[in-house]
Amino acid sequence: MSSENQQEANPSIFGPRHVAIIMDGNGRWAKRQGKLRVFGHKAGVKSVRRAVSFAASHHLDALTLYAFSSENWNRPAQEVSALMELFVRALDSEVKSLHKHNVRLRVIGDVSRFSARLQERIRRSEQLTENNDGLTLNIAANYGGRWDIIQGVKHLAERVQEGLLRPDQINEELLSEQVCMNDLTPVDLVIRTGGEHRISNFLLWQIAYAELYFTDVLWPDFDELVFEGALNAFAQRERRFGGTTPIGVNAS
Repeated sequence: MSSENQQEANPSIFGPRHVAIIMDGNGRWAKRQGKLRVFGHKAGVKSVRRAVSFAASHHLDALTLYAFSSENWNRPAQEVSALMELFVRALDSEVKSLHKHNVRLRVIGDVSRFSARLQERIRRSEQLTENNDGLTLNIAANYGGRWDIIQGVKHLAERVQEGLLRPDQINEELLSEQVCMNDLTPVDLVIRTGGEHRISNFLLWQIAYAELYFTDVLWPDFDELVFEGALNAFAQRERRFGGTTPIGVNAS
């Protein structure tokens, strides 16, 4: 088996191709510093920059970051407002650098709830980088895994209503084509910082067979060494995808 075919059969031999990160711990990091939560979010932007650089230098196909969940609207209004402003500023300050380094930026989630100003920044940023063919950086903003699946179901229901599809034709493949990031390499590895051991409604469909890695490191302290540790842990996993034999190992 060629090295290329071997990697296709068992991605963990060479590392993941698509990593998703739940960036948790900004608020607690700020509290430990005796500062407001917004200071933690600002510090977290630096960790985003480090993670993107690391992912690009390690030739990942895609990096997906959970920036703002659909449940985060329940946070104090002042914090939500600060997060929205930080999002705008981050797009303004980072998109040119992303474009320079051949990174394609995409925002997944229901952006219709954002201000017109932020929606315009998102549109311009995606348009500027849409033809880049290096790392794809997905920012999950006002995103929820259940919302994602429901949107996909609605699209299929519309096709049934229009007479283009029969209910008995609906299967996993058709629904997979409707959820976010359906055109990308499947998520191989999910990293969650901050010490919590839960998924928090993140990419519920897309991570069905992904490996999970949890670290106590708070997001503003997430650096290249922690990222490397997650990749090393991934390399030790045996991925069976529901079978009994690790992928890439011949059954006896």
